Amino acid sequence: MNNPPRTIPFRSVILMLFFIIVIPLLPLIISGQWSWWQAWAYALVSIVGFAISRFLARRRHPDILAERARFLQHPDAKSWDKVLAPLVGLGGGLVPLVAGLEARFDWPPTFSLLVSIVSLVILVAGYVFGSYALIENRFFSGMVRLQVDRGQYVVSTGPYRWMRHPGYTGALLSYLVTPLLLDSTWAFLPVVFLAVSLVIRTSLEDRTLQEELPGYREYAGRVRYRLLPGVW
Repeated sequence: MNNPPRTIPFRSVILMLFFIIVIPLLPLIISGQWSWWQAWAYALVSIVGFAISRFLARRRHPDILAERARFLQHPDAKSWDKVLAPLVGLGGGLVPLVAGLEARFDWPPTFSLLVSIVSLVILVAGYVFGSYALIENRFFSGMVRLQVDRGQYVVSTGPYRWMRHPGYTGALLSYLVTPLLLDSTWAFLPVVFLAVSLVIRTSLEDRTLQEELPGYREYAGRVRYRLLPGVW
């Protein structure tokens, strides 16, 4: 089913710009350390990665950005996801915020240059993998719902050949190394909170798809793992 692109509400555009630009810059804004190259690298990867992935996704699926922009506005979204989705967003925002505070008050320790470089490489890999899932799946919504209005069907190509929720895998990979890149041990606290929220959301979303989306149960029988091949 090919649907024409839907208009993105102005309020959603403002919120999107806040999360795309302000949140990634929080470590620099809060710490005031404008020569902090790791924080600049984090912000650059976050902002440019978002822009490129959304451009490529929209070129392939013209209505996907409008679908994702209607965050918390879908009347048919699952009630539990109206709680979990904001929690995931909160966790994602707390990671750079805590890292900025730790840098501002000069709380130890500082990780080595090698750790920073390896973390940056893994961060980029996580973004690329998550973006691959977004571009491949035109039903990659911001909320868990059965998209009858968009003719949803099972997507089993691209990274979905290896795991059932590769977008979450990419996000987790990036978030897990962000504290290492930003020299922040305290930032691991929101990362743990975020990881638990994502695992719960993945489990509930997968159960919903198996119960409601035709063909998904058979797909799950072929692709056994949700987030990490060989583990879960």
